[in-house]
Amino acid sequence: MAREQNFGRAAEVCHVTQPSFSAAIRALEEKMGVPLVIRRSRFQGFTPEGERVLEWARRITGDVHAMRDDVNSLKRGLNGLLRIAAIPTALATIAELTTPYRARHPLVRFSVLSCTSAEVLQRLHNQEIEAGITYLDNEPIGKARCIPLYEERYMLLTSAQAPLGERARVTWAEIGKIPLCLLTPDMQNRRIINRLLNNAGQIVEPTLESNSIVVLVSHVQTGRWACVMPEKLAEVFGLTAKLRAIPIVEPEEVRKVGLVVLDRDPLSPLTAALIAEATRLRR
Repeated sequence: MAREQNFGRAAEVCHVTQPSFSAAIRALEEKMGVPLVIRRSRFQGFTPEGERVLEWARRITGDVHAMRDDVNSLKRGLNGLLRIAAIPTALATIAELTTPYRARHPLVRFSVLSCTSAEVLQRLHNQEIEAGITYLDNEPIGKARCIPLYEERYMLLTSAQAPLGERARVTWAEIGKIPLCLLTPDMQNRRIINRLLNNAGQIVEPTLESNSIVVLVSHVQTGRWACVMPEKLAEVFGLTAKLRAIPIVEPEEVRKVGLVVLDRDPLSPLTAALIAEATRLRR
């Protein structure tokens, strides 16, 4: 119900009819002795008691899944599905975690989603994923364990023949004066870039916006577009062989990107193994 925000859709996900679903919620309310759902013509959210029950329910189901994984791992080794959500600028680096992980635990499968930083944390705290990869030092993380993976530095990715293309380094004030393609404003990477450009006295008016790194990269590769891109991402895509990746200074901004998991004890075996892999990668 918390995820779907609609009685009909929630009932469908649970493979029951809507009357049966509503009756089950009313039975739970009678058992708890308090109303849990705010009912009007449509779903309006949860009561304070309902929010507290939801928090406990997520914790309980998470513990049940962790217990099942733990017991199964004793019989067959690590196995199951490991769900990860990551900010777009970190997607290309996930293979550095998943590839050695699967070499050690070949029965584990992975699901990787591209999300905004806010969605990463929401999915994590709702226990829809086991781990997230996001910024660690720009916006609040909440109650989670954080394992730094790398530092994000920003480059101007452009053609050598384009404006500023011949420079050894550029400033934020300078790149604010050329046409840019950037991530959409709901992305934390874009909010960081907006702040840096605004601090340099520039108004952010990109000629193209997208929530897809692939879209930005494909435009930059034409040699007719420029983009602000993390240094590590440009290296992973191999873009530096075709285009110029120019360091951006004044200021030289550095942001920590890392793995986040729920702060709980004990951890599920799948999550604990991912933390161990992240720790090895960091070394």
